Amino acid sequence: MTLRSLKKSIPHILLLGYLVVILYPFLFVLFSSVKSDNQAIASNPFGFPSSFHFENYYEAWVNAKISVYFFNSLYIATLCSIVTIVFSSMGAYAITRMRYLKLSKGMYQFILIGLLIPGNALLLPIFIMLKDMVVFGQPILGTHMALILPYTAGAIPFTVIILSAFMKSIPSEIEEASVMDGLSAKGIFTKIIIPITIPALVTVFIINFIGNWNEFLLANFFISTDELRTLPVGMVGFRDIYNTNYAQMSAGIVYSILPVMIIYAVLQKQIIEGLTAGGVKG
Repeated sequence: MTLRSLKKSIPHILLLGYLVVILYPFLFVLFSSVKSDNQAIASNPFGFPSSFHFENYYEAWVNAKISVYFFNSLYIATLCSIVTIVFSSMGAYAITRMRYLKLSKGMYQFILIGLLIPGNALLLPIFIMLKDMVVFGQPILGTHMALILPYTAGAIPFTVIILSAFMKSIPSEIEEASVMDGLSAKGIFTKIIIPITIPALVTVFIINFIGNWNEFLLANFFISTDELRTLPVGMVGFRDIYNTNYAQMSAGIVYSILPVMIIYAVLQKQIIEGLTAGGVKG
């Protein structure tokens, strides 16, 4: 092996080692989830299971209420991500493409301020606001709406910035031709800008979905009913109740990882396009 080929191999070797370090915890949990009991895990914690016990997934899904927590998280994360995209895309369009609005530049700077405030620092103010809010005569605190509102509002600054960077790269000639064809601002937004911005929309949807899916702090403090809890909070209760059954606990962890893995596997091309397209075209 020549010195030149050795230098080319070093980055691949380092990346391979990094991949092993990243995948090892997941493989450990995956193997533990199909082992028979704690003794099998303790006797051979790093080894391949001698027999597969897929009933651990059924027990975790049904008896430990993982199914309830799973669909609560799926519903909240999906709804918040979609609503965030709707409002953020309209805001990004107004800021970047409707430059005749005198407040567009100032509004963009105002939205940037939202990224400077740590999310955890807003826990108490959000709690006070939600405590006094009522919808249809019912208090919001303790319901899913107590998570939907802060999740959606908290993701808007980041989403607007990503979509604005993408929309700025769209040639203005496209809009000029659309105006000549008789399209209004609403028509340009829905028929021209949105289809072009699909890669960026997919990217921010996935990023927001993962953030909402994994969020623990607000869900732990704002939801007290067991049937309304999300998966991260439910997993903590699972650990406390089923702390002697590590196989079922590992199965619950696999359930919490599965949606994110599927999203990345199916939409990884769109994620990369959305993150790079704005910079390449600009």
